[in-house]
Amino acid sequence: MLSPSAPMTLSMGPSHPATHGIIRINLQLDGERVVDSTVDMGFLHRGFEKMCETHAWNQAIVYTDRLNYVSAMINNIGYCMAVEGLLEIETPPRCQTLRVILSELSRVEDHLTCLAAQVMECGALTAFLYTMKAREYVYELIEMACGARVTTNWTRVGGLSMDVPPDFADAIKARIPSIRIVNDEFNKLLTKNRIFIDRVKDVGCMTKEEAIDWGFTGPLLRATGVPFDVRRDTPYLNYDEFDFEIPIGSNGDVYDRYVIRLFEMEQSLQIIEQALEKLPEGPVNVDDMSITLPAKEDVYGNIEGLINQFKLIMDGHGIKPPPGEYYSAVEAPNGELGFYVVSTGEDKPYKCRCRPPCFPFTAAIPKMIKGHLVSDIVPIFGSINMIGGELDR
Repeated sequence: MLSPSAPMTLSMGPSHPATHGIIRINLQLDGERVVDSTVDMGFLHRGFEKMCETHAWNQAIVYTDRLNYVSAMINNIGYCMAVEGLLEIETPPRCQTLRVILSELSRVEDHLTCLAAQVMECGALTAFLYTMKAREYVYELIEMACGARVTTNWTRVGGLSMDVPPDFADAIKARIPSIRIVNDEFNKLLTKNRIFIDRVKDVGCMTKEEAIDWGFTGPLLRATGVPFDVRRDTPYLNYDEFDFEIPIGSNGDVYDRYVIRLFEMEQSLQIIEQALEKLPEGPVNVDDMSITLPAKEDVYGNIEGLINQFKLIMDGHGIKPPPGEYYSAVEAPNGELGFYVVSTGEDKPYKCRCRPPCFPFTAAIPKMIKGHLVSDIVPIFGSINMIGGELDR
């Protein structure tokens, strides 16, 4: 029998609905208050990095889809940029601008999903339904670009798998007002809602120093007041050509993380509108037969195109970056998403290491929930937007 002063041990997850079946939080409780805890990860380990080592450079793109499957295109782009760094090539201007547009659409989609799940787990089902309506608008645009809604496989080393259809820009312009209407409804429903504020204000706080020590990036770092954003601080693609703001908070709590994601969606929409205005014409792939697959009419219409296709696809003959290593990072919805790739001059990666942005957040759960009630774990966990495929890889 437990002593009245002894803490009670409680295992929360991995089957708990709020932990998404992926992590286990081992709680030490004094009544309903968390005294201490540890986190167990690894329930969804996919072997991403080892699979990349046995597949060609372009074949690994389908595995990046499954890292953060809520914003798959950003993972596609981040990986391809790392390989392009090894090859020392720069993609055409149209490709870069299209990558920016689809990255920001993916950021909107990811933030919508995060906020929807977070507030639903706090009991706000109506708000969840609003955000799903807006997410559907984004899914329709992503489907137009690549033919898929979730696992996109859209980019290629040196460019894109295909150009967007002629009516793509008009479709985006038609849907942006609808997305803004939903975001405004969501904002009015929750941002100043006393019940919601009482549920998430001053919950799961992290200071600037603590967030930096834990390796936070993205909305959770900016919620503490640190204005770090990979798009602004280490620009990639052509992000330095666009005007956008970096929202920051002050308390580093669940409420600040919510507000920042809501604000960032509007900034993403503004970037998309700017990018559409300056979207150039031209190719979407580098003009290099050793990297880019030939057009299908050449494959089926002449022997040179057929041989080029054969050489790039057959095992042992594909893209062969020179020996070396390269690290490339992009601003994913959760923060800095990095890919470290190593080449030995072969047609497959020697090493492909992913830096998942939500790993430090999940590791810091014991720090964020200490002293709070068991019921506070749900909004805290929802605010970190943990994605299992990205966390365990």
